[in-house]
Amino acid sequence: MIVRFPAASHGLEPLPEYLNFSTSPVMTARHVFYEGRVQGVGFRYSVRQIATGFDVTGWVRNLPDGRVELLAAGEKDEVEAFLQAIHDSQLASFIRAHTPHEITPPAGLRGFEIVH
Repeated sequence: MIVRFPAASHGLEPLPEYLNFSTSPVMTARHVFYEGRVQGVGFRYSVRQIATGFDVTGWVRNLPDGRVELLAAGEKDEVEAFLQAIHDSQLASFIRAHTPHEITPPAGLRGFEIVH
């Protein structure tokens, strides 16, 4: 049994942030639509390959209107770094516009996959 006392009652200061194990990371998800020459150029496969370097879950798929739709979830910093890596890659030359939306992370995502 763990007994916790308020900091003032025992004269100790609160733990520094790096030792506070109860702090959970900020989780987020981004839903992004990419426009441009993003179909027929290996865009989805490249995005999936980039995702292997990040701790993100989600999916990427082609849309009938020629856009590509992506959903990425994970810790906020990791998701942002993943999306930046897409824009820093060779894929940037195919992207004319992108529309990101922050959403609540959906439950049940595992891995990062191409959805058909």
